[in-house]
Amino acid sequence: MRTRITWLVVATTSTIVVSFVVPLCLLVRTVAEDRAMAAADQEARNVAIIMAGLDDEQQLVDLLAGLDDSESPTTSVLTADGQQLGGGPSMTEDPDVARARAGEAFRVVADDRGRVLLPVVVDSGTSVVRTVVDEDELRQGVSRAWAGIIGLGAILMIAAVAVARSLGRRISEPLHEVAGTAHRLREGELDARATVRGTEETQELARALNGLAERTTELLASERAAVGDLSHRLRTPVTALRLDAEAVDDAALAERLQEHIGVLQRTIDTIVEEARRPVRDDLGSRCDAVDVVAERIEFWEVLAEDQSRPLSVGLASGPLITATSAKDLRDLVDILVDNVFAHTPDGTPFSVHLTQTAGAEGNFVVLRVSDRGPGFDASTSSPRRRGSTGLGLEIAERTARGVGGALTRADRPGGGTTVEITLPRLTDGA
Repeated sequence: MRTRITWLVVATTSTIVVSFVVPLCLLVRTVAEDRAMAAADQEARNVAIIMAGLDDEQQLVDLLAGLDDSESPTTSVLTADGQQLGGGPSMTEDPDVARARAGEAFRVVADDRGRVLLPVVVDSGTSVVRTVVDEDELRQGVSRAWAGIIGLGAILMIAAVAVARSLGRRISEPLHEVAGTAHRLREGELDARATVRGTEETQELARALNGLAERTTELLASERAAVGDLSHRLRTPVTALRLDAEAVDDAALAERLQEHIGVLQRTIDTIVEEARRPVRDDLGSRCDAVDVVAERIEFWEVLAEDQSRPLSVGLASGPLITATSAKDLRDLVDILVDNVFAHTPDGTPFSVHLTQTAGAEGNFVVLRVSDRGPGFDASTSSPRRRGSTGLGLEIAERTARGVGGALTRADRPGGGTTVEITLPRLTDGA
């Protein structure tokens, strides 16, 4: 905006300055020309007056020689008998002289020279006085005047640009502050507030943004309170179900009920944990996927050894910076690995691989978790483990999509499953 305002003021000011400078320069040149021609006309008239009352030709020659020795224009006389007195170009072949001998007094500016011609009637006929002004005399002082005028125009232009920059800064800086506050709110800083200053429109925008932030904070506080109450409401009946299941006499039925209640309990815990998640303070964050995955593999290796599960790990050389927070990536790894432990028998081998890919759509980090357990249940609308609600993978898929990634799941040839999460990879400065 600052640049556009500056260019607008420069265009407007330059139009005005040029509209004044060009005519003023032309006027200065015309004034200088008129001044030089007026001086030449005066000199020619003085010579004509002297000629009218002077009979001695030698005195006239001396007078013209004295005039030519000065810095004044060159004056010459063509007498009635055709003799040229004084310097300058030949007068006998000059058509303007012939025109003056006919009795016309005039001035003319042509070929970068000015000339004044006056006819003088004497006893012997008509003589002609010609005064010639060269280009230097016609343009005397014009260059200095033009330099002053153009310099003044340049100063006005510079002043206009400075004023435009200052004005643009006063308008744009409050807008940049409001935009910065909006970015901070987007990144989860709900205590960020915009300073109400600037133009009336900018102040109204800042007030509206602050009101939106206040309303968002109120809604999130209300949501957290509702979720906290929901967790208590759900856990109470689940506990009652668990106690009732323990009282069932049929051992097989009681075991199945306990298993279903356990799945229900984990599902409720997952839902409540996801709903209770605080405001996303990690938006716009990033992390090194290699470090995070290595950390979680170290955690799960202990449990894998305890259940005799062969674990194959393959991590690309880092760092691989992804467009997600370390907390989200930890949750993704935990969901995928926990899915293997929860729905495959002990001793089932599985693998975790982290690679990178590049394509026309950009660079990506790929997290792949595979196992040799039972495949996905093909009878459901979306692939999920047998006996599972599929909620964990749905949460993982939403998390991946939230940062521009994707989740795919499929059965492996020869038995087993593969779940693959693709996350955007960030380069330096992205």
